Amino acid sequence: MEKFTTLKSTAIPLNIENVDTDQIIPARFLKATDKKGFGDQVFRDWRYHKDGSENPEFVFNDSSYSGSILVAGNNFGCGSSREHAAWAIVGYGFKVVVSSFFADIFKGNALNNGLLPVQVTDIFLSDLMSKIISNPQTQIEVNLKRQTISVLGYDAYENFEIDDYKKTCLINGYDDIDYLVNHKTQIKAFEAQKNY
Repeated sequence: MEKFTTLKSTAIPLNIENVDTDQIIPARFLKATDKKGFGDQVFRDWRYHKDGSENPEFVFNDSSYSGSILVAGNNFGCGSSREHAAWAIVGYGFKVVVSSFFADIFKGNALNNGLLPVQVTDIFLSDLMSKIISNPQTQIEVNLKRQTISVLGYDAYENFEIDDYKKTCLINGYDDIDYLVNHKTQIKAFEAQKNY
């Protein structure tokens, strides 16, 4: 995984609540077993009409908005526990998802795939969403070491929580196996002390 310390980016505002994993990546695309190509299908049924043409009403098709931060409504990632939802969001190019609540399984899947879920208060989310919608060039900074999210040029910031272990993994670019391999010397030393 890529290391994550600080990200400054514009954002795409998905002003919809209760976005479930079937909306993020429809079930018909779940046959693949590796992560490649899932970003092309993220929000497929919202991005495109049934005839395959782009839906101009959906925010992802509005060229005013871009960036590697997705700002979504409350209760993001609910529904079934498919890891493919995190794969699709990362595959599209997002590094951070901001919401006022995440489904637990989605949150875990996101962190395991290098996607930082930043949970903020309803008030902060509403203010952030309004700023992005009114000015698509709004810059957001996410600082993982300090665990803060701020809107650059405004006196608007908030702290967010993250599991210490997952924070360490993201900062160092580790998945769970990388983390263990990085501690190989200490593991061997501990094993050497054992009397079997």
